[in-house]
Amino acid sequence: MKPPIPSTRSAKAVSACLSAALLAAGCGGVAPAGSTGGDAFSYAIRSDPGLLDPAQVQNTTTYTALSLAYDTLVHTGPDGRTIPGLAEKWSVTPASVTFTLRPGTTCSDGSPVTASTVAANVAHLTDPATKSPAYGVVVPEGLTAEADDDARTVTLSTPEPFAFILRSTRYLFVVCGAGLRDRALLRSGTSGSGPFRLTSAEPGQSYTFARREDYTWGPDGATTADPAMPGSVVLRVVGSEATAANLLLSHQLNGAQLTGPDRARVTGVPGITTSDQANGTQEFLFHQGAGHPGSDPAVRRALLQAVDLGSLGAIATGGTGRAPTGLVMVPRPCPGDTVTGRLPAYDPRAAASALDTAGWHRGPGGVRVKDGRKLTVRMIYGASSGETMAAAAEYLAEAWRTAGAEVRLRAVSDAAYGEVEAVTQDWDVNWAPLGVTLPTQLLGALSGPFTPDGGNFAHLTNDRYERLTAEASRLPDATGCALWQRSEHALLDSADIVPVVDKTVTTAAHSATFRITSGLFDPTSIRMTGGRT
Repeated sequence: MKPPIPSTRSAKAVSACLSAALLAAGCGGVAPAGSTGGDAFSYAIRSDPGLLDPAQVQNTTTYTALSLAYDTLVHTGPDGRTIPGLAEKWSVTPASVTFTLRPGTTCSDGSPVTASTVAANVAHLTDPATKSPAYGVVVPEGLTAEADDDARTVTLSTPEPFAFILRSTRYLFVVCGAGLRDRALLRSGTSGSGPFRLTSAEPGQSYTFARREDYTWGPDGATTADPAMPGSVVLRVVGSEATAANLLLSHQLNGAQLTGPDRARVTGVPGITTSDQANGTQEFLFHQGAGHPGSDPAVRRALLQAVDLGSLGAIATGGTGRAPTGLVMVPRPCPGDTVTGRLPAYDPRAAASALDTAGWHRGPGGVRVKDGRKLTVRMIYGASSGETMAAAAEYLAEAWRTAGAEVRLRAVSDAAYGEVEAVTQDWDVNWAPLGVTLPTQLLGALSGPFTPDGGNFAHLTNDRYERLTAEASRLPDATGCALWQRSEHALLDSADIVPVVDKTVTTAAHSATFRITSGLFDPTSIRMTGGRT
């Protein structure tokens, strides 16, 4: 994922969703459920979850862990539909959504979950004193909540229309009971209404969650009554994918997600089921500020014609990627292919001709020059992105050198990325995977005030995009999809953003089945299969 962007609220909101919350869509392999309920389900997480307060989540692993213990108002079903969670029904307007809560839901300490409970969560998240990374991401800016406990309704409202106000609540973990009164309890514990509760925490090693026997209000009314459901879930901190693969192969894990070459070791192995899912789009952007070569749309298009994007994507993912079809991750609210055919086709001769026409002519050493200035392209990418990303950067640089550019590559650490990207802005091309699940989450990064005053780090000015998104933002949920799709076309037609390839993640399961979507478990989907696959 793209390292965080420091700066204003808009930039913070975008960076939080990019770097923290909105990971991969994935699901466990399908196998018949057995009758070995009560067993522990062991799953590998890549890093320690850290602080367990849902209002302070700053990484994907924490979201994964908390999804076991906390309910949300709605869930995402296997087919991408929004389905009931704590709320049994809802009504939506462009600037509000009213939820009717299920009766009889309780916290893990036995206290009731009420409309006021939900409202208190919203109030805490939106309180400036909380300084929640979720504010502006999980909950829209300016969100308010009005509760009616007698009617079991809570209405969430925004000052301006917010198209996906309903879908955004699938990341709103509802804290209840003692944890709502004393947030200090959430530093290393849980206080939620979910089907599991944290019973043991060994930082850096493992986290154990015990099943609640009284749970009956899961997605679409799911319960914990199935005897094949595990008695506990153990999240083991396994930083190395090679180690995770070894533990799966030696049957010491029931599940893990793998994105690197070690996934091949667990695929096709008897006793292990696997499935591959999209895991976010890899893309790059040209800096369009004054003095940058990308400020000229003719140069942007010419540099794209000089690159075989298919080969670039294969290198960036080690051959495991897929052709991109959109800028929003699965399960995207607006299905369809907005990418195919929108970017310039690979044509080195046309690229050379276009650069000549734009006034960039080859000088000494073959580097193109215009008005005494070399065509210099400084590209940055994440140093933590691995060997395949480094190889992709070299491939891209070689293609542009062949076209006549002087290319300088720079691998930037996660810690330094925000400074280089938003403050010094010492770059012309930025390989910046955005990793969002709602099109509204792109707005702060692709429009509005430029960095360092805002989140628009590539200094984009696309009037068509801004007009279409402004219109789409006033329409609730999928009713604005045609406009959102056209807004993506506007970006691609102007070469404002270049989706290269969709990464994939392999979800592997041994003696179990489960579903995990956008980094969140569906806890009631976990089943132990007794070794049958």
